[in-house]
Amino acid sequence: MAYTSVAKQNLVYAYNICSMLGLDDHTYTHLSCRSKCDQGFHIQQFGLKFAEITLDNLLTVSFSGAILAGEEQIYNKTGYQTHGVVYKARPDVGAIFHLHTPSMVAVSAMEEGLLPISQWALHFYDRIAYHAYDSLVLDDRQSAKMVQDLGMNSVMLMRNHGCLIAAKTIHEAMFYTHHLELACQTQVKALSMQRGLSFPSAEVCKKTVQDLLSFEDDLGLRDWCAWVRQLNRHQQGS
Repeated sequence: MAYTSVAKQNLVYAYNICSMLGLDDHTYTHLSCRSKCDQGFHIQQFGLKFAEITLDNLLTVSFSGAILAGEEQIYNKTGYQTHGVVYKARPDVGAIFHLHTPSMVAVSAMEEGLLPISQWALHFYDRIAYHAYDSLVLDDRQSAKMVQDLGMNSVMLMRNHGCLIAAKTIHEAMFYTHHLELACQTQVKALSMQRGLSFPSAEVCKKTVQDLLSFEDDLGLRDWCAWVRQLNRHQQGS
């Protein structure tokens, strides 16, 4: 896979867009993209909020966790253990988002996981993985289990923790992030009404996920351009 400086700029946009949408968790979550040379990945310095991320404070990190470019005073072992192992195991992955919004955590804690009760949720019908909670990801054993549970999926709910999104591109990762967040918010609201739920048939669910994920050739690109335009307006104060 080929990556240019455009990918780094898009990673900065992704951080800033997630901040604009309220999807960050102070300084505790992280996004990354594979480096141009394919010897590592780009990720933010630890301790920065998503709104603070610029090209100047992105790090380049090897798949084993060594800092190749940039300087970080506090070593973010969880970030490197989470991202590096997935890139090594999945050559098809160009971007990884790790987030934990309250809605994502709430759904991840449900035994049933994500329910097919909204069109947002149907983006992930039979295409979502689950990973049991095992404290902070700090060692190779935990990383290996995480990669095993992810398999060849693009989206995984980490029980009692949040989500991991492993996509081909940054804009595809943002596409999944948007739909997963709204699916989780909808599920939390629907369950709070304490009434019976309506479920589409399995046949409809299977057709819908195919339709939704084949709607455009480059998944998420159209929406990504709209997010960037919104971010530019937001940053200009208009």
